[in-house]
Amino acid sequence: YWGAPIPVIHCPVCGIVPVPEEQLPVVLPGTDGPDGSHAPLHQQADFIATPCPSCGGAARRETDTMDTFVESSWYFARYTCPDCATSPLDAGQAQYWLPVDQYIGGVEHAILHLLYSRFFTKVLRDLGYLGIDEPFQNLLTQGMVIKDGAKMSKSKGNVVDPSELIERYGADTVRLFSLFAAPPERDLEWNAQGVDGASRFLNKVYRLVYPLVQTSGTPPSLPALENLNEPSRVLLRKSHQTIKKVTNSIESNFHFNTAISAVMELVNQASSLVAEGKEVDAAVLRFCLDTSLLLLFPMVPHFCEELWEMTGHDRSLDQTAWPTFDADAAREEAITIIVQVNGKVRARLEVAADTEDQELQRLALADERIQKNLAGKEPKKIIVVQRKLVNIVV
Repeated sequence: YWGAPIPVIHCPVCGIVPVPEEQLPVVLPGTDGPDGSHAPLHQQADFIATPCPSCGGAARRETDTMDTFVESSWYFARYTCPDCATSPLDAGQAQYWLPVDQYIGGVEHAILHLLYSRFFTKVLRDLGYLGIDEPFQNLLTQGMVIKDGAKMSKSKGNVVDPSELIERYGADTVRLFSLFAAPPERDLEWNAQGVDGASRFLNKVYRLVYPLVQTSGTPPSLPALENLNEPSRVLLRKSHQTIKKVTNSIESNFHFNTAISAVMELVNQASSLVAEGKEVDAAVLRFCLDTSLLLLFPMVPHFCEELWEMTGHDRSLDQTAWPTFDADAAREEAITIIVQVNGKVRARLEVAADTEDQELQRLALADERIQKNLAGKEPKKIIVVQRKLVNIVV
């Protein structure tokens, strides 16, 4: 059946008569399926024939059904109590589980479906079934995959068959490109070259991780930060900065594209250090690569799980804790501060990351390039944007 039954009876004497409340709900009969000639209920003679609730005479039930939005507008509430057989909802269970924390849907449902769900929630609230006023706390409306600037369709001849790409590149590569190409709320312009790029990145990860295949699954302990050489500190710092970026990108707004980009930066830095022959502590390199696999796992599960097992880990990735961010290890030792005079860049200063604002002002004013631009004038105002710039207004 297309939807829920309409609780109406047609009587030749009384006209249209609502089904009495005590006879609700109207239960649809079983069916072997439609044959395409007409609505399935038209074939259910036992269901159609019924006495009129008003006069008791022969009457017939309505055989049309309600629009499917009648079900789709409150199904999430029913999910809280699927075993409840005496009521539409178990108020206690609904109160415990609702509202929905995160709703993800296509753009075609962003207006009417959301509106209907809000209507139904408020009606169920007024009837005493729900204790909430709004059904969803957060809504993410997904964009579409398009090609040549248009929605894919057979009539336009711009359909991309994902099965062919999966056969050639593997599901993880196609998934990685799809998540990296655009944030989820925007349309994704399909580009086959982008899939090649995703494949090259995974190959780079494989080449970095493969030398660890013969090592023990128990990573060596990380040395104290102060005992590491410069390349090792740089890589460890980048690893923890990446943990923070990826965690924030996924948890705050589902921006898998920026999460993947952050891991790419980490992998590229590790690859460069190895290619340049830099002396990187083995424990730091192992931590970096293990962290990369953990962070990529939600987007590239099969590939990461395979490498994780190959490197000797006993516990699978889905049973492994998410990496822990260490603020001390992530802290930059030195940062670049831009110094402006009346909004124009006049100098750049390399300073310790924890330099106070007053000290930044002093260093900026003492710089020879700034003194030359000031030409003896007293500053009217000095604006400090922490860890970024000093703007001197004269």
